[in-house]
Amino acid sequence: MKPIILVIIGSLVILLMASCNDEKNEDITQEVNKNGAVETSVEIKHLDSLNDVLITTHKIWAKNILTKEISYKDTIASLGKTSIDAENKDGDTKKVTINKEYEIFITVK
Repeated sequence: MKPIILVIIGSLVILLMASCNDEKNEDITQEVNKNGAVETSVEIKHLDSLNDVLITTHKIWAKNILTKEISYKDTIASLGKTSIDAENKDGDTKKVTINKEYEIFITVK
């Protein structure tokens, strides 16, 4: 695997681990209630140096059956690039350029 991919994956793992806490939150579930729910996923993919694609997908569950899947794709402006220090398995560091990532915040009413 390329070092840049390892750096990105490692950064995401560290971010996810840092965001976890030991408090019990009753709102967090491990699986979707397929008896009646709307499951939504949001993803951002890099298109080119100027644009990213925001992909929003909704899965509608009723009576344990996926009744409908709706997907929206929107082109959004890229945030540009940034330089970071990447480290390989031998401990060697190198400056690499990566795409800046959007933060995703979701409000549910």
